[in-house]
Amino acid sequence: MKVIRSLDTVGSSGQGTVVTIGNFDGVHLGHQAILRQVVFRAHELGLTPAVLTFDPHPARVLSPAKAPLLINTVRQKLARLELAGAETVLLLPFSKEFAALTPEEFATRVLRDTLNARVVMTGEDFRFGRRQTGDITKMRELGATLGFTVEAIGDIAAGPRAERISSTRIRGLILEGKVSRAGRLMGAPFTLEGSVVSGFGIGSKQTVPTLNLASENELLPGHGVYVTRARGNGEGAFVPSITNVGMRPTFDGHAVTVETFLLGDGPAERPERLEVEFLAWVREERKFASPEALRAQILRDVGCAQRFHRRFPARA
Repeated sequence: MKVIRSLDTVGSSGQGTVVTIGNFDGVHLGHQAILRQVVFRAHELGLTPAVLTFDPHPARVLSPAKAPLLINTVRQKLARLELAGAETVLLLPFSKEFAALTPEEFATRVLRDTLNARVVMTGEDFRFGRRQTGDITKMRELGATLGFTVEAIGDIAAGPRAERISSTRIRGLILEGKVSRAGRLMGAPFTLEGSVVSGFGIGSKQTVPTLNLASENELLPGHGVYVTRARGNGEGAFVPSITNVGMRPTFDGHAVTVETFLLGDGPAERPERLEVEFLAWVREERKFASPEALRAQILRDVGCAQRFHRRFPARA
């Protein structure tokens, strides 16, 4: 997949594209349904399926207090867009200068000059350009001049209940600890990734040894214990694990930590990076009377996680 990160590369998309536009946080089942339409249309016309998306999220620039915590890191989003069939992604740095582009400038510089758009697929309520003064009617007018057509995409329901899926809904589920439901709406488990960092040495001495994740994701699950799978350094298969997200109240912790205990054969040495897939809720985080009481509970949690993994083994 080709990733373009600047408007300076004129005509960088080659033969022409079918483009859809959005933030695509989570790249959930609704997004995937849209992307299937884009891919089908592109292949039908002999064009390249493309996505225009942004980093940071526009709200982070225009209304920071209302900006959502993002589900995916940029790396995760790009990987999921590629898996969904995108062949070109224009990942634009969103800024106040970019937000100030008029609808005409947006259509010319972004859609025509950079993406070489032939078809733009977007929702009926799409707004663009300075102060969101452009709408789909304006986009069609500009396309007639600039050489692309505009095709509207209706609301898409996805999943077994045919419900309308949104990134906002998925964020809420993750914050509530409902990671299993969130994963079903995303079509894949919610995953944290980041560097493995040194902890306080408490686990290895008083409870169980864990890998401590410095998450690069903005959004963390609600505090609690989860059935997870983990993989070090992006290599090999995911290993069954159990993960605590929270404040370590038994030890009077003052910062949120993400601690993963591997239940299978992990790397021989502590990995530098870790990915953790969240599969199911086990229990809330709580304070125990002693490290021994916490360790006994962890062993019960491990038994719960092992039963889950036996029932739902990872696919090869």
